[in-house]
Parts: sequence; structure tokens; C-alpha cells
Amino acid sequence: MPELFETTVLNGMVLRNRFVHSATNEGMANRDDGCANERLIRWQEQVAEGEVAMIVPGYVYVSDQGKSRPGQAGIHSDTTMPGLSRMAEAVHRHGGRLVLQLAHAGANVYVPTSSGYALGASDSKFTDVPCRAMTRDDIAQTVADFAAAAVRARRAGADGVQLHGAHSYLISQFLSPYFNKRTDEYGGTLENRARFALEVVRAVRSAVGPQYPVLIKTNSDDYLPGGFRLDEFVPYCLMLQDAGVDAIEVSGGTHFSDPKYFCSRPEGTVPREQEIYFKDAAERYRKAVRTPLILVGGVRSLHVAEGIVTSGLADYVALSRPLIREPDLVKRWHAGDARRSTCISCNLCFGPVRSGDGVYCVALERRRQKGKA
Repeated sequence: MPELFETTVLNGMVLRNRFVHSATNEGMANRDDGCANERLIRWQEQVAEGEVAMIVPGYVYVSDQGKSRPGQAGIHSDTTMPGLSRMAEAVHRHGGRLVLQLAHAGANVYVPTSSGYALGASDSKFTDVPCRAMTRDDIAQTVADFAAAAVRARRAGADGVQLHGAHSYLISQFLSPYFNKRTDEYGGTLENRARFALEVVRAVRSAVGPQYPVLIKTNSDDYLPGGFRLDEFVPYCLMLQDAGVDAIEVSGGTHFSDPKYFCSRPEGTVPREQEIYFKDAAERYRKAVRTPLILVGGVRSLHVAEGIVTSGLADYVALSRPLIREPDLVKRWHAGDARRSTCISCNLCFGPVRSGDGVYCVALERRRQKGKA
């Protein structure tokens, strides 16, 4: 029976346990050039010190056009590589493995663009920045941007890459009929809507070779009327499996869905006994898909994490907000302190992230300041 703290190997990447730091937008990178600075590097290092096996920094944009919010890190240029190399070194010093999440915002842009518009699956306006439908040349260039970013990640010393295909960013937008209104070969049927994602996967795999871990994060359901839905999830994952991804992280919801169905559900929407948000999707996945599964969403208790692995529901357990509150949570659990995570899912940490001031547990800081008063 698999154990939570056993060593595993994912396409050559040795992982000391089955915990993953799910990509969490930190808002800490240099605003002008997207380079990783010492503050961002130290943040990832803290999580590695906390004994998390796989650390996925949040949202590393593959082109200038793909940036979504201030303070996000980039991998769009060789100028970003020194900072990313230092990040990899810092994570490796503490026994962790670094997997960079390659992303493109598509229509989900909240910062000015040099062109004055965003590029996405279809003409739309979901933010203050209007979005223009990508031409075939735009698509080809963006696929090439993902591949070039993956090569930079490997050169920088990252142990793998994860494609961000969830939460209403570009790959997710192509997949979802809520965002994708195209009538060409990239729109309509699931096979057509999945075409862009599969082109990215194959281009990245070709660029980095067969022995480099390539992962993807995807929605199981958009929770939007007319969006990507659960009954398409497994067929899509089978396509990703055939394209050669090494692991799939399942999530759900978009920035335009009801918050109670998003991946970061607010306090009070989910009872404690229902920690696993995407359990139904994972159960369906396990019946049909062989590719290792990473399950994120709501896990706050050690016994729940153990149950996910020992039952075979998923191969890896991903945590996000709990590690903002307690970067050493996994280390605490491993040492025998099985108390539940102290994260209360208040989502106050979203504020400093979205402003580009840098992620931290706002609730914890407020409590500390109150104690000093």
C-alpha cells in the first residue's frame, strides 16, 4: 500500500514524499521585468525547508502578452534565467524539486499590454483589457513560446515544467466553450477545443525530450453555464495521456465562476468533513486514466491526505493556502504533530497577491499585530 511519506520517482524526478506545493501566484517578482528576486526565491526555499517534495511556483508567463497580474514571474526571456537558476539552487539545497508552471493569461489580463489588447481563444472582454481572437499565426507563436519557456526552465535547473491549463487562463479558455466561440479547427467539438493544449504539450515534449517531466494542471469542471464540464474531463485526460504528459493535477472553477466552486473556496462554503473538493473527478479519473494524478483542493488534515494516497484516489496531494499560513506544515506532520492545518480559508491572502505586494497570511499577520497592541 502506498505511503504518504515514501520516496517516488516521476519520469526520473525523485520526490521525497507525495506532497506538492500547488502553484500559488505569489505577486513577488520584479514588476518591470518579471525576474525572480531574493524575496520570491526565499519564499520557495521556505517551502522546501518545510519538506514539500515538489514545489510549483505560481504562474510563470511565457511571453509578455501572457502576463496576467503585477508581480508575476516570467520565463519569456533569457534575462529571467539567473533568478530562476538561483531559485532552483535554493530549493535543491533543502531536498526539494522545482517544477515551473508555464502560463499564458489569454483574455484573463489585469495589467496594461503593449498592444492595448489581450490575445485569447475568441474576441471577448472579461477584464478592462479587451481580448482579440488569436489568428493561426498567433497560435503557432504561442505554442513556440511555451516550448522555448520549457527549454529555459530546463537550462535554469528546474526539475520539470507544469502547463497551466486551468482556471480560465489561455489553455483553459481554448478548452471551454464558455470562452471559445471559434468555428475553425480549434473550436466546437472537444477534440477541436483540446487541439491547442495538445499542440502545446507536444511542442514542449519535443523541445525538452522524453526524459524531462512535463505535467499539466487542468480543470475538471468550469462551474460555468456552457463551460467545460465534468463529463468531458476524463476523455480530455485520455488525450493528454496519449500526448505524453507525466502527471495531471486536477482542479476546477474559473475566475468568473461562483466563488463557492473555485479551487480556493472561501471559509464556510465547505464543511470540515468535505475537505476534498474534486473527489468525484478523481474517482472518475482513476477508473480510466493511468497517468499519475495530483489532487488539489481543500485538504487541511493529515488523515485526509493519507486517505487520498492509501485508497488510491490520487498519487500526490497538493496544498496551496495551508502552505501560505504554515510553510512548515508537511514537516510538522512528518514529525508526528498531526494537528489540522491552521489555515481558515479566509482568502484574505488574495489581496496582496493581486496588488503585486506579495503573498502572506493576512489573517495571521493581523493576529500578530493585535497581540502587539
